[in-house]
Amino acid sequence: MAVVAAPVNATAKGVSGQRVDEEHDGLFPVLISWVRVVLCFILMSLTTTIWALVMVVLLPWPHQRIKQGNIYGHVTGRMVMWILGNPVKIEDAEYSKGKAIYICNHASLLDVILVMWLTPTGAVGIAKKEIIFYPLLGQLYVLANHLRIDRSNPKAAIKSMNEAAVTVVKNQLSLIIFPEGTRSKTGRLLPFKKGFVHLALQTRRPIVPIVFTGTHRACRKGGLQFRPTPISVRFFPPIRTDSWTSDKVEDYVKLVHDVYLKALPPSQRPLPLPETNDSRS
Repeated sequence: MAVVAAPVNATAKGVSGQRVDEEHDGLFPVLISWVRVVLCFILMSLTTTIWALVMVVLLPWPHQRIKQGNIYGHVTGRMVMWILGNPVKIEDAEYSKGKAIYICNHASLLDVILVMWLTPTGAVGIAKKEIIFYPLLGQLYVLANHLRIDRSNPKAAIKSMNEAAVTVVKNQLSLIIFPEGTRSKTGRLLPFKKGFVHLALQTRRPIVPIVFTGTHRACRKGGLQFRPTPISVRFFPPIRTDSWTSDKVEDYVKLVHDVYLKALPPSQRPLPLPETNDSRS
């Protein structure tokens, strides 16, 4: 089942790899983009202030802070996407209802907004510890009792992941992870880290892939110019992990990565490796 939200006149032919006029927007679209950015900042300042006060009141109840953080994301994420004007096509959202490890490809700041909007109540994110320095979102992320890891310290990162798994099982939570570990500069899918598989082995949560298409065209890495281009969000059926074993981690990473390779348009798939002299002989 597909749902389309926030329809506008987009400056693109589609979300499946067709040409989009990204290089020469002209002055008027740039000005419109900045007006939208200012409106989004005003909105987020208001909603973040309101929910931050709620979080402070709920400091003794961490589980309630998680739920309120999800509600904040649902409200703020949806309104931000409406202000930005991107038509969002949502497919198979019925797979977003259960307890799971939700994973998403990551090529744009908009991916974070979409995750806030679309992931279920009772879900926590795992992000780098530096997220606390992100204006508005970072501070509320910490107040909402979401999880952070120190990626510069492998031992500390492993310890944090283990603690995250215990927290998820104990409190009956879901997880949200970007398995690439960083944002793609080109929109093309990057290799997956193994962390989400280790979490699945410890929690036995199913894995629900969420495929974002077109977000890299709407907002490029390193910039704050937004284009009202079409975006597609597709949820895939849960991948059961009950029978997974620790000696096949690489196989499971490839299994899930292949879901994205098949679902993404050619413009977002990894470029083929160049042929070597040996392969041509």
